[in-house]
Amino acid sequence: MRKTVTGIALAAAAAMLLTGCGSDGGSKDEASAADKAPSSQSASPKGATAEKGKHEVTLEVGGSGKVAVMYKAVGSGFEEQSLPWTLTETVELTAAEQRVGYLVTAVPGTITAADGSLQQAPCVIKVDGKKVADNDGGKNPKGCKFTIKG
Repeated sequence: MRKTVTGIALAAAAAMLLTGCGSDGGSKDEASAADKAPSSQSASPKGATAEKGKHEVTLEVGGSGKVAVMYKAVGSGFEEQSLPWTLTETVELTAAEQRVGYLVTAVPGTITAADGSLQQAPCVIKVDGKKVADNDGGKNPKGCKFTIKG
């Protein structure tokens, strides 16, 4: 029974990722989506010099080898990446997103730590050049997330 429930949950999660569950329905063309960019905090980075509503987002995953990375910035994906991995995109927030926020995430898979144990690869999110979230060098298994406002 437990295996069946787990299998159904995994299948549902995969279907949501593949169908873009939670997207805006594709109202923006792919060219403008390519111009946007992908610790649990929420705010505008202080000292940001970007235009209002426009932010440069950098997702970083450290380590060596290859690992699966699930991410969301402007685009999103769940792909095997060679480490270290970096993605930089420019996010342009709508007026509503400036008020309620826009979530960016990076959730890396596991790597082998120096002591031989498995742990999540370290990740960092930077907004307008300022580090706004990390996963404590891979010690926090929740990955990295940050809500941009303003």
